[in-house]
Amino acid sequence: MPIILLTLTLSVFISVLLSSLALIAGKKSMVDREKLTSFECGFDSKKKARAPFSLRFFLITILFLIFDVEVTLLLPLGFLSPYSDPLMISITASVLTLILILGLVHEWNQGALTWVN
Repeated sequence: MPIILLTLTLSVFISVLLSSLALIAGKKSMVDREKLTSFECGFDSKKKARAPFSLRFFLITILFLIFDVEVTLLLPLGFLSPYSDPLMISITASVLTLILILGLVHEWNQGALTWVN
């Protein structure tokens, strides 16, 4: 029993000693307040958080993500050609490409791709 008590006391003492050393050695000086302020993406954090952004830019990024997912559906078709019927792969690629083209034409007609009003 005394060996367990001695081990426990020694481990607590070492822990407290190391924590105290870390606190003393890690003290930061308030010399440069600019270094201590938060920095995120080059924007000053003291300005308002709800800064307006371009809704047109957001729409273009959403369109890019949609078309990007469609293209990732087309890419594996080339690897499937040895394992599947070439006619089915061609039909699938044609349908996916047609969906891409129709989506692009629709967005173009709606004016979502024109940047300047």
